[in-house]
Amino acid sequence: MAYRFLSCCLVLLLPAFAASAAEVCDIPPRYGLSDTAKAIVRSACNEHRLWYRPFIDRDGRIASLGVTEAEAVHLADNGLYAWQRVVGYWRDSGTLSAMGAIPGASSCMQPTGSRYTDSDCRAFLVDNPWSAAFISWVMTRASVPNFNRSPRHIDYIRAAYQGGGGALPYRLADPTSERPAPGDMLCYLRDRSTTLNFSGLVQALGSGNAGHWKSHCEVVIGANMGGDRTLYLIGGNVANTVAMRKLTLDRTGLLELPKASSSSTTATLVEPGCSPGQEDECNLNRQDWAALLKLTATAPVRQVPVVSPTTLPPTQNTAVPPTR
Repeated sequence: MAYRFLSCCLVLLLPAFAASAAEVCDIPPRYGLSDTAKAIVRSACNEHRLWYRPFIDRDGRIASLGVTEAEAVHLADNGLYAWQRVVGYWRDSGTLSAMGAIPGASSCMQPTGSRYTDSDCRAFLVDNPWSAAFISWVMTRASVPNFNRSPRHIDYIRAAYQGGGGALPYRLADPTSERPAPGDMLCYLRDRSTTLNFSGLVQALGSGNAGHWKSHCEVVIGANMGGDRTLYLIGGNVANTVAMRKLTLDRTGLLELPKASSSSTTATLVEPGCSPGQEDECNLNRQDWAALLKLTATAPVRQVPVVSPTTLPPTQNTAVPPTR
């Protein structure tokens, strides 16, 4: 009788224990992680908390979504509005100047407060992907040495491929043959009719044909935490927010790529068959994950490079949480 009562109680308690599982960003960094990797993870995690911790689950579904990029809604610290924070990614990473000729960019360089300027700037944020600006901001905040800050992911993918004589903070690796670790970046090619994978990307980079290819990178936050065979990523402009993504790892710790669309003989980036009537075809994790950027830098630079200052009112600037 006592055994049956104990078993019943354990079953009732299991959901409570599962619900209180530790957040991956709240788990202390593992032993041996470099100072640079810690700084990158800390910067990305701090931003994810600000955006109310949205995430994409292992099945490629948006499981949680709070505030988005152009909203005049406070973030979790009750400080900046969401759109103002995105402006900060552009400004403070030094990537906004490269967008100066695009309508609205010059408005984002102006002090906040003018109704016309604010509206024009917010339109710029909606019309132009800011995921690379976010990555560049994270690397700036983490003081990563010699990082090639750019509004295009392909520029630092190319830099990692070229190597720079070992002076650059990342090297290009095959995501199907090397294990991702905190501080690394995982990247996919987008807006292409078929997948290229790592070999196709390397061939294009070697021949100089990659040009301004559209791509997207996310920071590795954790991998196989507690043996859960999950890869945790954080990226900007994912579902128009700063979101975490969960991917599946195999038993050796390598990325286990989602299966290609069953409705196509060639793997596509966004399945045309995805619809309410074909839910099995919908998976936001089913991308052309062609590049793993392995972190080689071990210590941050002592001083962050000078970038364009964020010209927001002092009361809003002081609300931005410092990195830890």
